[in-house]
Amino acid sequence: MLLMLSQHEQLRYSRQIMLKKIGENGQLALRDAKVLIVGMGGLGNPVSLYLAAAGVGTLFIADGDNVDITNLQRQILFTESDVGTNKADIGAEKLQQHNSDITVEVIDEMLDTELAHYYIEQVDVVIDCTDNIATRYLLNQVCVDKKTPLIVGAATGFDGQQLVVDPRDPESACYQCLFPASEKAPTNNCQTVGIVGPVLAIVAGMQSLQAIKLLTGNAIHINQLNMFDGLSNQWQQFSLKKQPDCPVCGDC
Repeated sequence: MLLMLSQHEQLRYSRQIMLKKIGENGQLALRDAKVLIVGMGGLGNPVSLYLAAAGVGTLFIADGDNVDITNLQRQILFTESDVGTNKADIGAEKLQQHNSDITVEVIDEMLDTELAHYYIEQVDVVIDCTDNIATRYLLNQVCVDKKTPLIVGAATGFDGQQLVVDPRDPESACYQCLFPASEKAPTNNCQTVGIVGPVLAIVAGMQSLQAIKLLTGNAIHINQLNMFDGLSNQWQQFSLKKQPDCPVCGDC
């Protein structure tokens, strides 16, 4: 693998490279990075597009659903001609059209335990863009087991939330510290309560930013739940603590 950027890469990513917190070394780190994006819906669409545009070298995108006409209001990679096709398959085609320098690996089925273990151990960061609580708990469990950073995002209505779990840090709380599986975890999603598209873009932008910071060695905040209120245009931050009795990351 080349240990320096090509002239093409220097030009393409010039606006990103000029940032002191990224620079050429950061761009090389992005090129060498592998990221798993689970869910190619309203969050996964912009997340995958931003990371492809940023030059993340390998993207694994997972989704077993097909594009539906109701998706087009918010899933910005897809068009009317894509209805009926697998989201991961068609998403990969469009990401490759946007950046032919990167590699996009398709997982055209829903992630189960076996697939989660297989792919998560291959990547540097996992980005949870699902609206399925069972999958979210699975990703949280496997990421803690593999000590792989997990960036969680969710949005319904006018509201969104984002959380970084970094199991490499022994003080990092996990998703189950916030929402114990034994209690009633949030189950609302776009299908049950609706969603305004730009809220997904805002949360996805935050997820993408956190991923880029992680991959380029910049500091991120763990143990912080970021909540966005689209009606007031305000972010709020809530501090979390790792729970000693958490069955996933605790001492029990």
